[in-house]
Amino acid sequence: MDADIVVVGAGLAGLVAAAEAADAGRSVVLVDQEGEQSLGGQAFWSLGGLFLIDSPEQRRMRVRDSLELARQDWFGSAQFDRAEDRWPRAWAEAYLDFAAGEKRAWLRTMGHRIFPVVGWAERGDGTAGGHGNSVPRFHITWGTGPGVVEPFERRVRTHAEAGRIRFAFRHRVDGLVRDGGAVTGVRGAVLEPSDVARGRPSSRVAVAEFELHAQAVIVTSGGIGGDHDLVRAAWPERLGTPPRSMVSGVPAHVDGRMLRLTQDAGASVINPDRMWHYVEGLRNWDPVWQNHGIRILPGPSSLWLDATGRRLPAPYHPGFDTLGTLKHLRGTGYDYSWFVLTQRIIEKEFALSGSEQNPDLTGRDMKLLLQRLGSGAPGPVEAFKEHGEDFVVADTLTELVAGMNRLAQAEPTGPRIDEEALRRLVEARDREIANPFSKDAQVTALRGARTYLGDKLVRVAKPHRLLDPKAGPLIAVKLHILSRKTLGGLETDLRGRCLEPSPDGSGTPIPGLYAAGEVAGFGGGGMMGYNALEGTFLGGCLFSGRVAGRAAAAAVG
Repeated sequence: MDADIVVVGAGLAGLVAAAEAADAGRSVVLVDQEGEQSLGGQAFWSLGGLFLIDSPEQRRMRVRDSLELARQDWFGSAQFDRAEDRWPRAWAEAYLDFAAGEKRAWLRTMGHRIFPVVGWAERGDGTAGGHGNSVPRFHITWGTGPGVVEPFERRVRTHAEAGRIRFAFRHRVDGLVRDGGAVTGVRGAVLEPSDVARGRPSSRVAVAEFELHAQAVIVTSGGIGGDHDLVRAAWPERLGTPPRSMVSGVPAHVDGRMLRLTQDAGASVINPDRMWHYVEGLRNWDPVWQNHGIRILPGPSSLWLDATGRRLPAPYHPGFDTLGTLKHLRGTGYDYSWFVLTQRIIEKEFALSGSEQNPDLTGRDMKLLLQRLGSGAPGPVEAFKEHGEDFVVADTLTELVAGMNRLAQAEPTGPRIDEEALRRLVEARDREIANPFSKDAQVTALRGARTYLGDKLVRVAKPHRLLDPKAGPLIAVKLHILSRKTLGGLETDLRGRCLEPSPDGSGTPIPGLYAAGEVAGFGGGGMMGYNALEGTFLGGCLFSGRVAGRAAAAAVG
């Protein structure tokens, strides 16, 4: 026996599971096909947003939240409608209790801290009982993604120094070992050493074989977002046709390999058609990985147009309904859309997802952070505006349309924007700004957003005419679909145990086999159902990793 427990995947869920198991006195081998420089996985690149319910940060911002309201929002978004949603429903209930209960205090005891302004992400489909967050719940970690990873990496390294955890980097798992029906280990290939930077493609040259034996295996290997062919194969009809081109929000090694291998070993995979991809993707002008995309986290003011220049209807405003907007845009026949905005809007409303795009928050640099309250857009946003191939900046609408049409020509069938039609749209929208009343749903929504102190301070520009020269220059941004998350996955019970296939979630647990994180749909095989509320991906890794690590440790004791 090489260890009590083998954890496959050294991302956030894997670190949490390994730390929890070692805390219980179990010996752990942490296996990952990438090198040590990639410890923390996708979480390292994230903005560090966490979904919390009725937090002190919310109360200080005068936000009234409750477990009951959060449950209404979660289940209105999840829209569970399948027999196999038995365990996803149970995981959703358990996670809501965690997010309203000990989640914040548990993290805080490890040194985790939260930025005081709570964000209002995924504002919803416009109905009280439907999709979306009724109130701001997006809590940004002080230190962003690295700040979330840090406490668990520290715990894991402390256990490694004490001999309770052993690292097996550059070990690619090629199969699970089963003995008498139980999973008793993993086998695979040792890859040649690689010192490529985090996120860069690493060598797949095998130099040896390995086999590790344990009483339990926890799979925490992530989703399929780095393999666009797999994404297209799983793409559901309800979202329209799969896009011909996407930018990638995750590195290429997020390839679904262990999902398939664990299924081959007898585990149930459910809801593979549930997925989460963004429609505000930019081509990174300074990419880390191939086809690297960055998501704009927009405020609500930009005018959103499809590729032909038609305005998107309510409720498909920036930051409201991700998958609803994706479905609408897939119906246009084009893989891109447009934001039209002003310099005043970009200064207040544009944030870029990712730790590397937010050096003030990531570096915990208060002086740099305060610059967000002054004039000018944040440095990374200005860099994209200056260097990014998806930006057009112009003093007049005529010049703006000419620039948009130049970018459209890069597409095989990119349609031209008609200047007069766009002018009519913009001028009609601008007339709605003249007084505090409006029949324009987006104008009403952005005025409503500014009643929330956090939005008024840092996220929503004062309403103004797009054609006001004082607000200029005008800006157009070409938006791509950005691949990101798998919402379905390995079916697990509330102890994180993988189940054998069954039509209604009543499958028998496979002895010795557990799963956590994105590979398990963040819990149960899809605890978010059809829609995410944001801040739930990292939180799902934390919660499911903790559950699986503790359960496996108890089972092998």
